[in-house]
Amino acid sequence: MLKWTVLLFGLLPMLALSAWASQPEATFSAFKKLYEQELGSVTPCSTRSAERFTVCSASLRNEGNAPFILHHGKPTDNVAILFHGLSDSPYFLQAIAAVLYDNGFTVVVPLLPGHGLRQADADMQDSQLAQRWQQHVDKVLELAKPLGKKHFIGGFSTGGALAVDQYLDTPEGIDGLLLFSGALALSENAETMWKIWGIKTLAKWIDGDYQTHGPNPYKYPAVAGFAGLELMDIIDAIRTRLDDGARIQVPMFVAHSQADHTTPIRGVKSLLTHADATNTFFEIDEEYDLCHADLPLNRKLVADMHFNTSEVNAQERCAVPKANPLYRQMVFMLQAFINANTQNGATTLDNNRPRPYISYDDFNDAAK
Repeated sequence: MLKWTVLLFGLLPMLALSAWASQPEATFSAFKKLYEQELGSVTPCSTRSAERFTVCSASLRNEGNAPFILHHGKPTDNVAILFHGLSDSPYFLQAIAAVLYDNGFTVVVPLLPGHGLRQADADMQDSQLAQRWQQHVDKVLELAKPLGKKHFIGGFSTGGALAVDQYLDTPEGIDGLLLFSGALALSENAETMWKIWGIKTLAKWIDGDYQTHGPNPYKYPAVAGFAGLELMDIIDAIRTRLDDGARIQVPMFVAHSQADHTTPIRGVKSLLTHADATNTFFEIDEEYDLCHADLPLNRKLVADMHFNTSEVNAQERCAVPKANPLYRQMVFMLQAFINANTQNGATTLDNNRPRPYISYDDFNDAAK
């Protein structure tokens, strides 16, 4: 009897490991199928690694625009789902995703409809574009459920707005929000234009044949006016629900620049007045003149971007991407937020794994 008991207890961990291993594989399959439907077809990625699952496609500008999952080969206690901003791609969230991964998270970074494409004209004039973004968020969160126990959602700019919109619509299963330059307000000019009757029709005409290729291989050269108005619809819907008494009852990490003219900081400050949990607000002083799109960038991301400065006026503010000068401090605050709101961070085994993306400190040390 003792022999069978020992054998049984020896098998249980193996059976459990096998069951856990099958769950990420099922999610990877569902993730791939989602983008087969969205992109038409997918292709093997030229660059592969054991801890990164990426879905590539010939319809994408390049593999840096592709959606990806950073994983530990098994479900984890914590999962982060991060959505990118309007006109850009998952590339902009690489460094932040790596920080969360280093802290034991499984990290899902999707590609929103209409983004990262060689041809995006039809998508950027689709009258259902905002609804498609929201539906995509729904689908990604559903397939990410088996990847872990606690789920934090968020993103950069429009991605942050979509995360808040999702929480207000379906708060169940969301344990925290992560907002980087969250688009909870637009410039006064943009918000005033949005109120004009028929402005969306005019915006489509002004957008014309939407161009996707420019100096940045991971970002469209300009924001489509129509898509910006679709974003404003989502922002307005968020405000309406908050004004009607909705509250944010999960902890939030918010990072924003006072010098952000694209998504003014008043938007996230207003959101925080409707929040009941203990939040972390990393507010970057105006003296740093940190542009909206630069907040999630470290020096490595900027270097690997290979931005073609000859195609822009380099003297124009925000025309050329720059690393966030307080990126290191922002990461420190993000890690403090993680420690305060999760029970288990990275393990020794995880710390010994190769990192999926070089960190700010690694790059800084290598440059010495």
